[in-house]
Amino acid sequence: MPPELIIEAVVAGLLLGCFYAAVSLGLSVSFGLLDVPHVAHPAFLVVASYAVFVLNEHYGIDPLLAGLLITPLLFLFGLYYRLVPQAGASALATVQGWLHIVGAIVFPIGVAIVIGKGDSMVAVPIIGSLVVVIAVVLFAAIVFRTTRA
Repeated sequence: MPPELIIEAVVAGLLLGCFYAAVSLGLSVSFGLLDVPHVAHPAFLVVASYAVFVLNEHYGIDPLLAGLLITPLLFLFGLYYRLVPQAGASALATVQGWLHIVGAIVFPIGVAIVIGKGDSMVAVPIIGSLVVVIAVVLFAAIVFRTTRA
């Protein structure tokens, strides 16, 4: 076996191990320290992974760089609610959070169904992505509402 292949396999294994470590760290923080059962954590992981895949396949962006571009987008929701607590206290913020969770769960499941079963169920990932878009629009409304107040 060529040494280049062994080195490549070791590097790929280390990168995959780092990925699993980051996932487990996120789950342990949300479940253990915050006492928040965030059921959509794996779904957000799949959505972010799919976004990285799309950036790599269609635009040729390196997956590590694409991950660095996608991660702050998902981080900004929580950061804003942490810095502006009155924004997270509204009923609109609760609706936005639930819509985002539901959309983030439905979208990757829909993509998996379309990949496995064909285009007959293509409406499922479309609905999931539209729910996420509605959640993002609601988040923008919350940001504008709380910055003017």
